[in-house]
Amino acid sequence: MDKHDVLERVKADGVHYVSLQFTDVTGTVKSVDAPVKRLEEALDEGVWFDGSSVQGFVRIQESDMHLIIDTDTYAVLPWSPEENKRARFFCEIYHPDGRPFEGDPRGVLKRKLETLKSKNIIVNIGPEPEFFLFRKNGGDFVNPVPHDVGGYFDFSPNDEAVRVRTELMTALTQMGLEVEVGHHECALAQHEIDFRFDEALKTADNVLTLKYTVKAIAAQHGLVASFMPKPIFGENGSGMHCHQSLFDLTGENLFYDPKDDFHLSTLAYQYIAGQLNHARGMSAILSPSVNSYKRLVPGYEAPVYIGWAGINRSALIRIPRINPGKEKAARVELRCPDPSGNPYLQFAAMIQAGMDGVERKMTPPKGLNKIDIYTLSPEERVAMGIRQLPGSLMEALDELEKDSVIRNGFGEDLYNAFMRAKRSEWDEYRIHVTDWEKARYLETA
Repeated sequence: MDKHDVLERVKADGVHYVSLQFTDVTGTVKSVDAPVKRLEEALDEGVWFDGSSVQGFVRIQESDMHLIIDTDTYAVLPWSPEENKRARFFCEIYHPDGRPFEGDPRGVLKRKLETLKSKNIIVNIGPEPEFFLFRKNGGDFVNPVPHDVGGYFDFSPNDEAVRVRTELMTALTQMGLEVEVGHHECALAQHEIDFRFDEALKTADNVLTLKYTVKAIAAQHGLVASFMPKPIFGENGSGMHCHQSLFDLTGENLFYDPKDDFHLSTLAYQYIAGQLNHARGMSAILSPSVNSYKRLVPGYEAPVYIGWAGINRSALIRIPRINPGKEKAARVELRCPDPSGNPYLQFAAMIQAGMDGVERKMTPPKGLNKIDIYTLSPEERVAMGIRQLPGSLMEALDELEKDSVIRNGFGEDLYNAFMRAKRSEWDEYRIHVTDWEKARYLETA
């Protein structure tokens, strides 16, 4: 939309306030809010803000930053009250001299996609974010209580969770997401809402939209929505499987080959090889919290072994089946990302890894079809050349530090900001004394 279209739309929607949004390096949504009467000026001139206190942004002596509104990201926040109706825009971040800010996660992804588009390549991604709905246990949110007792795909006409999930799907549709399906997941209180794939930047915007919409609607029901990867010991954690494909500018799926057993082109296999090659290096981006590595353990459907397969859900990359005549659906599914991260960085890392495989014409190892990798012994996995994802955030950060391809894809400013934030998180976790340690050692040591 141009400026005139935006102003007319805002007026017709009865919007009173606008929320100008961006993310810090960890994926936390930040917002500069203004009365709607300031919108025209903001569209013309942008909005200045102090970036010195934002995680991963600039030093205090370089604090002035400039927000430029992306008018195509306009959406009304459906949970805002009618008398104070709010709309949001995502923004791009610039230096005072007009240069794009190198530490802007959304800007880094956008520029990467523009470079690929100049080479006749469009990256499409379709994520499957999972989340939990919890009741609070008393006044403090210390021990979350599951909101329901359902299981995988369970249905009950009187299930309160179904009503909340339906309201969530309605709100997301109102915000422009093309919701495809919502259902109960495996664990107690766990849910998934899937929306249609799109170009990677719009999809990353949609992931953020889904996360804060789910949290806002849940709060109105007295619930806490959590995208924490492993909130309950002994239950499956929450992932965000990402379906990926490359198209050309005419709309042809570059991953499709009708002659291949899995209907994949040579380009698709090169892309797979790149992601497998960099799986350990990009793990800290795709699974970016201490808690992520309590999900990535054998036995809970989360992939920990680096390989690909057509029908094997224990593999890191799966090739979904496609129906005859559905060549546009040819894609690869990366199963290790989780929804706690910054989707702009996650998608940028995935694309950087996959395109390295394309540029270097890599060949993936033999597929792991019909092999339950979890049942193999360590010696058998070594003999088959099957590597494993890092077992902790610290190990993942060390692997990222060694992977120059992923590092260079972010640029030094963004890479250093991410590493500072995550090394600090690990150090804080490392010195914290947990309830488990006290129960284990307090009386026995």
